[in-house]
Amino acid sequence: MFVLGNILLTVAGIAGSLITIYSFVIFISCILSWVNADPYNPIVRIINTLTEPVLYRIRKFFPFVMIGGLDLSPVLLIIFLQLFDGIIIGSLYDLAITLKV
Repeated sequence: MFVLGNILLTVAGIAGSLITIYSFVIFISCILSWVNADPYNPIVRIINTLTEPVLYRIRKFFPFVMIGGLDLSPVLLIIFLQLFDGIIIGSLYDLAITLKV
């Protein structure tokens, strides 16, 4: 069972790293929206391609995130990601450790 524990530990580590990287991408997207960056810049286009579909769905399902022209959907997305990281990824870590014993 220790092999399965090692696999789960690796999957949990990769998933946690991906959540952290995506949180930084969301933060960079927020900064780029404040400074009004060039939309034809390839880096800006990649960041918008990665974040806008998810943020659009959050704005669609939770219309209260737009408060007086202030968009709080990135904050809500980061909160969801942190909850997912704490609950699901933490549970995977715990399961992997119990399988290794």
